[in-house]
Amino acid sequence: MSSAHSAVPTAGSVPSPSSTSTSTSSSSSSSTAVAAPTITELLDFVRRTSRNEALIASLPLDPEGRTWIRLDGPGGSEAWLIGWPPGTGTGWHDHADSIGAFTTAAGALKEHSLAVRLPTDGWKTLELTDGVDRSRELAAGQGRAFGQNHVHEVLNESEDVHAVSVHAYYPPLPRIRRFSRTGAVLRLEQTESPEDWQ
Repeated sequence: MSSAHSAVPTAGSVPSPSSTSTSTSSSSSSSTAVAAPTITELLDFVRRTSRNEALIASLPLDPEGRTWIRLDGPGGSEAWLIGWPPGTGTGWHDHADSIGAFTTAAGALKEHSLAVRLPTDGWKTLELTDGVDRSRELAAGQGRAFGQNHVHEVLNESEDVHAVSVHAYYPPLPRIRRFSRTGAVLRLEQTESPEDWQ
């Protein structure tokens, strides 16, 4: 847990300068191939990790900005422990070709998502049809998994309680597309690559 990162892959804004991030990774290489994790395995990992009380307690919490620790996920996946101050959120985004899962470890999070598959490239503005919006509350111990190109935003709507969550993605995030939304209109604002957040 030594190298710092300047942004959170699942966050919509750059954390405040006082945010803390550290990384844990295994530097040993192995000649045996590791099978890619399934969505179920990613969900099992984030659920199991969210019950690790010592790990959850080790995350420094900041009242103004998100904090995070990079974790070793299963099968070479990218994983994060993230702290959410009251009133923070990610903004609308997707994880491109990665599958993923996350579980709330403390507090509560809300996820808004779109039940629609967006074009992967070649567009800037889309008008969404009625009935594509989904919303779910995720209290401590609750989580969800998702497939490629899953468009969502995650929020801590509490006015006074931090939330903590565990996230895992495979393959490690190749890019993140960020969107803005006004009513039924979704706009592609920018595409980030790993060097933008690591």
